[in-house]
Amino acid sequence: MASGPLVGIKVVEFAGLGPGPFAGMLLSDLGAEVIEIAREGTPPPPAIRGDARGRKRICLNLKSPEAVETCLSLIEKADLVFEGNRPGVMERLGLGPDVMLARNPALVYGRMTGWGQSGPLAHAAGHDINYLAITGLLHAIGPAERPVPPLNLGADYGGGSMFLVVGVLSALISAKATGKGQVVDAAMTDCATYLGSLFHNFYTAGAWEDRREANLLDGGAPFYGNYECADGRFVAIGSIEPQFYQLLLEKTGAADRLPHKQMDKKSWPEMREILREVFLTKTRDEWCQIMEGTDVCFAPVLNLAEAREHPHQIERRVFTESGGVVQVAPAPRFSQTPGAIQWAPSDRVWTAEEILSGW
Repeated sequence: MASGPLVGIKVVEFAGLGPGPFAGMLLSDLGAEVIEIAREGTPPPPAIRGDARGRKRICLNLKSPEAVETCLSLIEKADLVFEGNRPGVMERLGLGPDVMLARNPALVYGRMTGWGQSGPLAHAAGHDINYLAITGLLHAIGPAERPVPPLNLGADYGGGSMFLVVGVLSALISAKATGKGQVVDAAMTDCATYLGSLFHNFYTAGAWEDRREANLLDGGAPFYGNYECADGRFVAIGSIEPQFYQLLLEKTGAADRLPHKQMDKKSWPEMREILREVFLTKTRDEWCQIMEGTDVCFAPVLNLAEAREHPHQIERRVFTESGGVVQVAPAPRFSQTPGAIQWAPSDRVWTAEEILSGW
């Protein structure tokens, strides 16, 4: 049974990769009924694809007039639809927003692409690293020697999935109030840039050097970064506020070696080297015994296996099992309408008739 604040909301998802399935998973985990339309002949998602959970899946030959009409029949009763194709693809199939909104004027039509629906790069292929590259943010991430891709969290999921979901749900509130739907153009380049507003604002104000490991939050500050321990593992320190920094000096025993003013950027390289030496004197677990749970702003840098076993993650039930596979549990938490995994990824394919009969 569906559970969550979106129970009763009907969503049509045109199957894609990466940020699209994540958005569909999130909407499903929050209670929406998500129907995924995949192209005919598409193999079922493997069980490891947690982002394929919670949907009913149908396979259609979208070049067939009958299949297009089936899609439009679903759209007539849907609240939201979203797709992640290059600009013009849905229009060529006869499933563009003008056609869909003519059938359902209150429909919210979400479009998620890397470059957006317009602009000189709109029709080019790309991935997270490319979209993030033109925002200025990829340049800011990593050691001084080179930028480092932050997995595909920045553009695909942060700038893609999450902004698409915020956009379509915001438009849905408007549609429920006015009866008028609209198109939501969620371009990862737009949204990832927006996600990095703080750093663009810092740069505009002259408070951000446009090079890596030279600023407060990019590893330049000795009190905000990762340090290797005696066992080769790492800890993360975020002692920005003066009182937290003083506690860091106390817990490390490095106060005598660090008489410098905390925000004296000229001293940061020397301070970082001193802290590097200090953290190498103990193992990660020994530093955990000294600092974890204190106001140092400290945490061990866990690998994926360790993350599942950390006491805080266990008590919060951050991981759960669905279909015999460990998956990340739905988030955020709701006091009255908790979200839930509706069902595990399945190789079942529904027929259009089955869907329409209960839609």
